[in-house]
Amino acid sequence: MMKRLSFVLLTVFLFATLAGSSAQAAEKLKALILDGQNNHNWKSTTPVMKKALEDSGRFTVDVATSPPGGQDISGYKPAFAEYDVVVSNYNGQRWSKETEQALLDYVSGGGGFVVVHAANNSFGDWEEYNRMIGLGGWGGRNEKSGPYVYLDSDEKLIRDESAGRGGSHGPQHEFQVIVRDENHPVTKGMPTAWLHAKDELYGHLRGPGESMSILATSYAAPEKGGRGLHEPMIMTIDYGDGRVFHTPMGHADYSMKCVGFITTLTRGSEWAATGEVTIPIPDDFPGENEVRSRD
Repeated sequence: MMKRLSFVLLTVFLFATLAGSSAQAAEKLKALILDGQNNHNWKSTTPVMKKALEDSGRFTVDVATSPPGGQDISGYKPAFAEYDVVVSNYNGQRWSKETEQALLDYVSGGGGFVVVHAANNSFGDWEEYNRMIGLGGWGGRNEKSGPYVYLDSDEKLIRDESAGRGGSHGPQHEFQVIVRDENHPVTKGMPTAWLHAKDELYGHLRGPGESMSILATSYAAPEKGGRGLHEPMIMTIDYGDGRVFHTPMGHADYSMKCVGFITTLTRGSEWAATGEVTIPIPDDFPGENEVRSRD
């Protein structure tokens, strides 16, 4: 009798364990990375982002690669609605009107969208995309795209309506990221200052900047080709019912292997998908004056 009871209890335990494992697997968020065209090496950076998201244990990841530039792109129709968050590593030609509207409907309807580095260069003449990402550079952007947005030398938020093109950067270098909002789910628990690996420090970003929060900035030193101002480095934007996470960091694979970038990307993607963050700040997070990267 006792053996039979033990067998029954063991069976129930194993079933519960398997059911729990299945439930945990089902709880993973579905992420989609967009690439295929970029003036940066998307073939080396997409795998780094895919690995970072998967290694967090929070995501499954698919990739939607467009046809090369100059080819017919009308058939590029990623199934945005099937995912919890869409991560853009794309900077290239305009999509079909159908695909563009599908992205707008997805995000405004409550989907998560993540903009990484040169993805903010894309679609300079697409008004709603500019509104969705908050700020952008290059791509024909100018004063008609919206103001320059930055923190001045007194760390005061400025919306500068001056004329001029959007987008600039000096030579690649390590630079410090300064957290400006310590209470946002993405940055909560991060050191106030941490050193990012070699990267392009984007400046002169401009755009509508509506419903946008700047979570962190970096000082663009004149001796490094900057303008002596604090440039936005981590941003969030509300777009309809959706959440957009935007980081100008991530020029190359070595930039993305920075633990600060990895943490920013994974936590930002989770927030964009759910509005919450459960991914912890790792023990190997960069220090105030120390870069830490992973292979």
